[in-house]
Amino acid sequence: MQATRAGNLIYSPAARRFHWWTVALVFIIFPLGIAMTYRGDTLNIWDSLTNNMYSAHKLLGFVILWLTLARLFYRLRNGAPADEPTLEWWEKAASHLTHWGLYALLILVPIGGWLAVSLYGARDVFGLFSLPPLAAVDQDKATLVFTMHKLGAMLIALLVAGHIGAALFHQFIRKDGVLRRMLPSLGRQR
Repeated sequence: MQATRAGNLIYSPAARRFHWWTVALVFIIFPLGIAMTYRGDTLNIWDSLTNNMYSAHKLLGFVILWLTLARLFYRLRNGAPADEPTLEWWEKAASHLTHWGLYALLILVPIGGWLAVSLYGARDVFGLFSLPPLAAVDQDKATLVFTMHKLGAMLIALLVAGHIGAALFHQFIRKDGVLRRMLPSLGRQR
C-alpha cells in the first residue's frame, strides 16, 4: 500500500499511476477544449476537424470522469500517506482543500459537460457511439450548463496551477521531499 523511504511516506505505485494518468489527460483536454471552442464558436468553422475535436473532448472527459471515480474509490479504500511532517498546519489544510477540490471538480466538470451535450443534443462521439442522455434536449439550459462547465474547467486550471506551484516550491525552495512522494521513479532512486 504505502512505502517508507528515508523517513518519508510515499504514495503507492497504483496511486501514482492514477495521479499521472489524470495529469496527462487534463493536460490534453484543457487546451483541446480551448482550441475546439475557438475554432467552432469564435471562428465559426464547423468541419470534420472541429467535430473530431469535440468528439475527442467528450471522450476524454468521459474517461477522466471514470478514472477519477476509480481513483477516488482507491483513495477511500487504501488511504493516502500521512502528511509531510515538515508542513505547517495551514500548508496541510491548503493541500487537503486543493486535493479534495480537484477530486470534486474532476467529477463535477465532466458530468456538467455530459449534461450540457445531452441538453444540446450533441452526444455523438466520432460517429461510433453516443453518450447516454442525462436530460432531454433544451438549448437554453444547455447554454447555461456549458457556461458552468467552462467555469469549472477554469477552476480546475487554477487549482492545478497552484498544486504545481506548491510542488515546485517544496522541491526547489524548501527541498523537503514533498514532490518525491508522487514521482513515478521514486522506487529507483538511491
